[in-house]
Amino acid sequence: MPHGLLTSDYDFALPPDRIAQSPAARRDESRLMVVDRARGTIAHHRFTDLPQFVRSGDTLAMNTTRVFRARLIGTRQSGAPAEVLLLKEEKHGLWEAMVQPGAKLKPGRLVTFSDAFKAEMGAPTDRGTRLVQLIVTGADLGDRDAERAAIAAHGHIPLPPYIERSDTAVDAERYQTVYSRQEGSVAAPTAGLHFTPELLATLAAQGVRRADVLLHVGVGTFKPVEVEDPAEHTMHEEWYEVSEASAELLADTRREGGRVWAVGTTALRTLESTWREDGTYAAGSGETRIFIRPPAVVRSADGLLTNFHLPRSTLMMLVAAVAGYDLTMEAYATAVRENYRFYSYGDAMLLV
Repeated sequence: MPHGLLTSDYDFALPPDRIAQSPAARRDESRLMVVDRARGTIAHHRFTDLPQFVRSGDTLAMNTTRVFRARLIGTRQSGAPAEVLLLKEEKHGLWEAMVQPGAKLKPGRLVTFSDAFKAEMGAPTDRGTRLVQLIVTGADLGDRDAERAAIAAHGHIPLPPYIERSDTAVDAERYQTVYSRQEGSVAAPTAGLHFTPELLATLAAQGVRRADVLLHVGVGTFKPVEVEDPAEHTMHEEWYEVSEASAELLADTRREGGRVWAVGTTALRTLESTWREDGTYAAGSGETRIFIRPPAVVRSADGLLTNFHLPRSTLMMLVAAVAGYDLTMEAYATAVRENYRFYSYGDAMLLV
């Protein structure tokens, strides 16, 4: 069997000190590994060098989702600690969530975040999560404005599990892209974290265009593939939206000889979910479970900007679908050897 088709093909050893625990002093100070797929070469740059690799007439597809304060830390009725990670609003006030400790939080039990803000445990779902009802004292059940205000006041930035510290005021700014708009993600589209307003202005002055797309990132982005055959892995659905203007810009870019660059795996998943055989992109919104992995051929984008991902993850497999398995594994081995910073607050890779 060719390499790259099994989950174990994506194992690699990563020293713990390579996992970035905090962001760089400046967003664009991170390193940028440039992987040339045609030549099979790997070069080392800084993120501020990005304008060297894109040209006038190209378009960056950028995910404008915004992370919300989805992590709620409270106490059980016994006074013992408990945690609720909000994933997706099913209807006003009723959320799908991950809860800890799950065995102790039976349906009907309460977790208290403040005197005026609680969550009542509901039924388990078929994928191991729970339904929880948010309760804001003095507000009608399902009052979205009151619930959102309570989440914003008492919630924490849901840093990934491999960042081994509590969130701080710095994370409230740095775990968002500077162009984020629509709140709804429990994880940042991390390739975009490297951009500054100044760098975006430089790119725009150079004639590089921007197509804003939306995909609300779910907790499944951190889930390792636990089966040897990736085809047996279940992807969580994620909400996406592409406007008419963005769909037209993407299609026009390629029609005019420009290149479409996906800024992050979430942007690429959105593009692949909307790309059509005639070379256009379908405007609209919906949910996608797309799983991009070898031997799939990516047709919606000409290049990818991404961070370095977890072993055995769907995101690493997506990179291999773009760059090829062997070059992907060579790039990761090089990143480990050359002390690149990994994961959400880590360095970036540009596949040209």
